Amino acid sequence: MDIFPAIDLLDGKCVRLYQGDYDRSQVFNDNPADMAHSWLVQGANKLHLVDLDGAKAGHPVNLDSIASIVEMVKTTATQPVQIQVGGGLRTEASVRQLLDLGVDRIILGTVAVEQPELVQDLCQKYPQQIVIGIDARAGKVATKGWLETSEVTAVDLAQRMADMGAAAIIYTDIHRDGTLTGPNLAALRELASAISIPVIASGGVSSLRDLLDLLSLTTLGVTGAIVGRALYTKEVDLTAAIRAVGDGRWQDVPPDLGATSFA
Repeated sequence: MDIFPAIDLLDGKCVRLYQGDYDRSQVFNDNPADMAHSWLVQGANKLHLVDLDGAKAGHPVNLDSIASIVEMVKTTATQPVQIQVGGGLRTEASVRQLLDLGVDRIILGTVAVEQPELVQDLCQKYPQQIVIGIDARAGKVATKGWLETSEVTAVDLAQRMADMGAAAIIYTDIHRDGTLTGPNLAALRELASAISIPVIASGGVSSLRDLLDLLSLTTLGVTGAIVGRALYTKEVDLTAAIRAVGDGRWQDVPPDLGATSFA
C-alpha cells in the first residue's frame, strides 16, 4: 500500500486543518519544499499536495510553492517520486498549468459534482493523470474547499467518475480529517466494493495500527493512504510506515504493534 505524506498549502506555508476548518489551522513549516524534502529523506515516493487557498478561490493560488516542490524533487530525489495536487482545479487551463509545472497527477473535486462533462473530457485527454477527490460529511460530498455540502452521495459519485475513466478515487472523511481518530473503515469498504478503480484513503490516520487496518482493505482496492497530522506530530514515523505496509508485508511491523487487525 502506498503512503502519501500530505502537504497542505495555505498562504505559502505548510499547514494542517482540523476537520477542514480554515480557522483552525496549524503551521508546521514556513517552507513547503523543505517539508517535502524531509519526507523524501525518510523514504517517500509519493507526495500529496493540496492548495487550500486555491480550493476557496476556485483557481490555483500556491503555484510558487508547488513549483518549488517539483523542482526540489527533480534535483534531489534518488528514486521516482509521484506528485499529485488538488485544490481549486476547475478548468482545463488550470489542470494544464499544473501538468506543465511537472505535476504527475491532478486531483479534481468540486467539478466532479458541478461539471462532470469536463471531468470526462479531461480523463480522455490525460489518461491515468486525473484523480477524483471525494470529500464527504456523513456520506454526502462536500465541495468548494469543504465549505458547501451537496446532496450527492460519495458512492454514487465514485461510480460515475470510475465510468468516466478516472485513474483513482481519494476518499476523505471530513469529520475525521486532522483529528487522529482513525480512518472510516466502513465507508472505505463500502466505496471500494462499489467501484473497480483504486481508492486512496484520507483522514484520521493516527498510528501504524490504523495503516494495518487499511492494509486489510487492499483486496477490495484500497491501494494507498494519505497521512497528514500524524506525521507532523510524530504519531507515525514515515520510514516505519513505509517499511510496514509499503510492499504489503505487514509481518515486518515491530512486535509491540502486533498484527491484531488480521486475526
